[in-house]
Amino acid sequence: MTALLAERATEVVSAAQQLLTKRMGAPVKLSDPIELSGSGRTTVLRVRVAENAFSLPRTLIVKQVRGAARDRRTGGLAPGVVSIDSAFLREAVSYQFTTALSREHRPGAYLIAHSLPERLLILSDLGENSLLTAVLRSGAEPATRNALMAFAQALGRMHAATVGREADFVALLRRVDVVHRVDGIAQQAESAISEVPGLLQRELGIEVPGEIAERIVRGNRLFSAGRFRGFSPSDLCPDNVILNEEGARFLDYEWGGFRDATLDIAYALVSFPGCLCDVELSRERAQQMVEAWRSEVVGVWPALADDDLLAERILEARLIWVWLSTFWFLPADHARIASAREHGLSVPRSSALINRWAALAEDARCTGDDIVGDFAEDVSAMLEERWSE
Repeated sequence: MTALLAERATEVVSAAQQLLTKRMGAPVKLSDPIELSGSGRTTVLRVRVAENAFSLPRTLIVKQVRGAARDRRTGGLAPGVVSIDSAFLREAVSYQFTTALSREHRPGAYLIAHSLPERLLILSDLGENSLLTAVLRSGAEPATRNALMAFAQALGRMHAATVGREADFVALLRRVDVVHRVDGIAQQAESAISEVPGLLQRELGIEVPGEIAERIVRGNRLFSAGRFRGFSPSDLCPDNVILNEEGARFLDYEWGGFRDATLDIAYALVSFPGCLCDVELSRERAQQMVEAWRSEVVGVWPALADDDLLAERILEARLIWVWLSTFWFLPADHARIASAREHGLSVPRSSALINRWAALAEDARCTGDDIVGDFAEDVSAMLEERWSE
């Protein structure tokens, strides 16, 4: 740890000690901080509880957010400065909401204490674990299959446990004055509706058929409506998914909220479109993930027992994610591309976009949707032609 990071860690530990002491009514001493992750605006530490008169866990996770930041609603894609307060408040509310769930349904760490003025969260420690990124990068079987099945099942359990509880989440947001309908990705999806057709015309010479445009509008509504609404952390890229003895667990709730749950399972099938990832999924593996997710949610959404309905909904969600991925990465916006999360699954944007459109075409063909299949094949082919020049 550099001197600057050590100084910052000391400040964060001191703030956490004061918060816990105030909360517990007796001195709490924290020691041995270890930096886990974070960006330029966040510090995330694992600390040991050295002294306390209560039954606190032996180790805790402390996260503090500071300063203005670039928009991380999509894993760091959107340009421009946003309110860090809004992001922190939404994360604090998301942890309050998920902490109220029963232990077996909780999707990640639970909240022990928080301070809104200090932008400080103190969370339970999920212990030793592996990032989903590392497991997928290894390509080892059966570890990769097990990790993806655990991911899909954890999504389903979270969705099933939060069905019908959106009003509770909104009430918590209103208590801290966060406008509950502000969804960063949904806002960008709105922009993509109008901007991508012109982008495809300029960059690839492709006209967007009217029916595809209508499908995009319908797909965008999944962020604000949809038949199958559940809680989502929203930023589900592999670096925000850990694997331990309890299965898959989710991190980073800055943009947590409710949306149609098919968006979450489709996010993985589209190879995590908020990042420049390329996770190769066979048709069989993708179907296994969908079935693992469905097994957890069909009890609360019986309509999803219908194979045709499920395939239609998944395709709709995949289409909007590929559309958004094109909006984010097709323009030669170097600042936007550079801000995408870098990790061991990252590929050039050319490979990511070509593969995402090609996979969408294959999925559409398998579900008998030739309109989407034809269009996706055309886009994939034109992208390949463009980047082969």
